[in-house]
Amino acid sequence: MGRMQTHPTRYPTDLTDEEWEYIESLVPAPKSGKGKRGRPPALDRRSLVNAIFYVVRSGCAWRLLPKDFGRWQTVYGCFRRWSQDWTWTFIHDTLRDCVRKSQERKVAPTAAIIDSQSVKTADQAGERGYDAGKKVSGRKRHVAVDCLGMILAIMITPAAVQDRQGSDQMPGGHVWAVAGYLGRRRLSGGVGPVGEAASTLW
Repeated sequence: MGRMQTHPTRYPTDLTDEEWEYIESLVPAPKSGKGKRGRPPALDRRSLVNAIFYVVRSGCAWRLLPKDFGRWQTVYGCFRRWSQDWTWTFIHDTLRDCVRKSQERKVAPTAAIIDSQSVKTADQAGERGYDAGKKVSGRKRHVAVDCLGMILAIMITPAAVQDRQGSDQMPGGHVWAVAGYLGRRRLSGGVGPVGEAASTLW
């Protein structure tokens, strides 16, 4: 059953058999179904993940999810639950660690690169701010990646939050950052590869 999917249409965002094999054991088992109380799940786990990936990749509203994926409320409910119980973080970190091992690197990175991006958001998207430097009203993504470009940490703030303030909650260690992240964090010397005025932070 793990290799099958219940939705009949193939979408470009669907997982391949190989990709599903990587994460199948990481996806939480349904709380109902064969041998369990409650109604059997309408979607198998692979189709459920495919439905979530469809929305995330296409950017459509949950209500516009193609009907062959089943009820959008069911898909959204799982997405929200897995966001709150750290399932997505667990899957992401497990896959990142596997990639690092395949590249013969230590699982725990010793260095990171940090930068931010301000993007426009709608009023209903949550707390916003104005980034005077970028002339953008919205929110700001602070992202730390390892030397392979894989995400180590993400923090979302109003666009008005200064980079050096956002860095306070990002992971410590040997970090290369653009000049905006300098400030209260102690410099450890050296020049990082991100931007013309990049420096190393601790």
